[in-house]
Amino acid sequence: MKRTLADRNRKRTFAGWIGKRALGGVLTVLLASILIYGALRLAPGDPVLAMTGGRRLTPDQVEALRHRYGLDQGFMQGYLAWIGDALRLDFGTSMNYQTSVTSLITNRLGVSGVLILYSAVLAIVFGFAVALASAVKGGLVNRVAGIVAAVTTATPTFVSAIGLLALFSVGLGWFPATGAGTGLADRLWHLTLPAVAMAIVAFGVLARVGNAAFAEELRREHVEVARSRGVSTAAVIRRHVVRNALAPILTIIGLLFASLFVGTAVVETAFGLDGVGSLLVSSVSRRDFPVVQGIALIAVLLFVVVNTLVDLAMPFIDPRVTVGGPGR
Repeated sequence: MKRTLADRNRKRTFAGWIGKRALGGVLTVLLASILIYGALRLAPGDPVLAMTGGRRLTPDQVEALRHRYGLDQGFMQGYLAWIGDALRLDFGTSMNYQTSVTSLITNRLGVSGVLILYSAVLAIVFGFAVALASAVKGGLVNRVAGIVAAVTTATPTFVSAIGLLALFSVGLGWFPATGAGTGLADRLWHLTLPAVAMAIVAFGVLARVGNAAFAEELRREHVEVARSRGVSTAAVIRRHVVRNALAPILTIIGLLFASLFVGTAVVETAFGLDGVGSLLVSSVSRRDFPVVQGIALIAVLLFVVVNTLVDLAMPFIDPRVTVGGPGR
């Protein structure tokens, strides 16, 4: 009977915790959407003049354009209309392309999605491996890995992109300089340098955080006890070190994965890729408000979703993390 009541209480606590996380995510997206809409509406300059390239228009034509894009509405009225359409995945019509913003974004998600996944895999695999190896080996290996991680973390993405282009595309000719390719194999070949350029900073951050987490676990008493009992090094690392160190590493992976979406703006522009990032850059320069608003809202939504999923997965990965409270 007591066990049944305890199980029910745990389920209620977990359900309430999920509800709080979901509510926090919704409020975050709502606040961000207000800031996105307000920042673009209050930006200096007339979007109609930017859209028309400074061409002279009659007052009636200007008013028609303002009405079409909701620029003649008050802030609150315009925001409610915009967020209501966004909930239906309707971000309006692009001022420059004269087509649906949703279709513009979805047509480019293929390139950006593969690029983000490719760079995330590279950063996670190599960052995790370097972090674990340097923590276990220590000494010179740890110092060298620390220097490499510090340098890669401090290297701007655009610098990495230029360096990779100059060396491997222009100099050696191993990889194409532009384009996304066709087909899976060709696309991966074309996106290798862009993915590496995006992954360099993420690799450095993950290597440093992972090294600290693994080193801390290696110094714990239960690890020393397991070693003294003759448990193999591989078993100790697998059972006692890696699993217990996953919580901070997974948190960083969630943050990095969402930030890679924003990083596509620099990399796609440098490598001439027709993705969401390059679309954002061109739309900002042309003051294409609907496109900028749509991409910014999607980026915030991705960030919130990824980090909420990480929070929900944490108690299952690390039992020391308690639901609804700090770990014991």
